[in-house]
Amino acid sequence: MIKSDPSTWKDPRHRKGWEGEELARGFLQRRGWRILDRRFRMGRLEIDLVARRGAVVAFIEVKTRFSDAFGSPLEAVTAGKQREISRVASAWIDRHGKPGEGYRLDVIGVTMRPSGPPRIEHVVDAFRPGWR
Repeated sequence: MIKSDPSTWKDPRHRKGWEGEELARGFLQRRGWRILDRRFRMGRLEIDLVARRGAVVAFIEVKTRFSDAFGSPLEAVTAGKQREISRVASAWIDRHGKPGEGYRLDVIGVTMRPSGPPRIEHVVDAFRPGWR
């Protein structure tokens, strides 16, 4: 969970990232997902959202961009980031997992646009970790 009020954060990138996570959270909840954890940490590594729908638990990395100038936000989830997410997901499963649950790793890209609503792209089962 978050330890401070995002409105007091000095770095605008952090506040914008939080805004993207809020949009992704609402997007998931409207589709029947229940948020189990936000910013689950293992040391310095974290997963943005952990959500459940039925017997499926999704570990979700959220990337937010304010233009497509540097590519899609989905492209920002590199192989290194995927390894980090997989490690943290494994730690979450060790602490909170239950028999019979299915697990997957998703990515949500949020692109803010100067006019119109943000574009939200959800890639289901975006990559496979070595522990599956």
